[in-house]
Amino acid sequence: MNHRAADLRQPGLSDEPVLTGERVLLRPFDLAQDSPALRDLLTDVEVGRFTEGDPGVEPAPPWDADAERRMRDWYGSRAAQADRLDLAVVDRASGRCVGEVVLNGWSPANRSCGFRIALTAAGRDRGLGTEATRLIVGHGFERLGLHRISLTVFGHNPRARQAYAKVGFVLEGTRRDALRYGGVWVDDHDMAILAPEWQRHRGHP
Repeated sequence: MNHRAADLRQPGLSDEPVLTGERVLLRPFDLAQDSPALRDLLTDVEVGRFTEGDPGVEPAPPWDADAERRMRDWYGSRAAQADRLDLAVVDRASGRCVGEVVLNGWSPANRSCGFRIALTAAGRDRGLGTEATRLIVGHGFERLGLHRISLTVFGHNPRARQAYAKVGFVLEGTRRDALRYGGVWVDDHDMAILAPEWQRHRGHP
């Protein structure tokens, strides 16, 4: 069996790569180095705001020994997951982890998966997320043989939606009033990118 065929049968999500861009490096998590950034990520108010939490209603619980254990158990087990790929986003200028990118929800029959990214405050507003997205999406199409990568983004996060569109994700539909946040209903948008689209523009539509 050739290497490409092996990728389509077993997509290689458990074989964690190191992907290098001009400003970011994507690599497997190293808790000895990454734990401070991961704590920042998991307690970040803005990250919570753009997921299904609502930190504006109740304060986030304090970080304690149980939270530390859960964090270490989760990130320490990422390399063993055959159906997803979790990588640290490293700012090459500082050498520090500033977030994570994830391919998950792998569907072998459909050669598709989901995507998400989360960055700490240290990784935002400098184009690091856009480059990290291009790197992992390119890996999914060019190395793993995926046909479709999809995501969801809440309507109160227009910056992320614009960043995804910049890489080539296309709006496919909207689930209206999907989230109740701070007393306001928020839409949830479905976006996706297909392999033929990536082949045309390589993340620069």
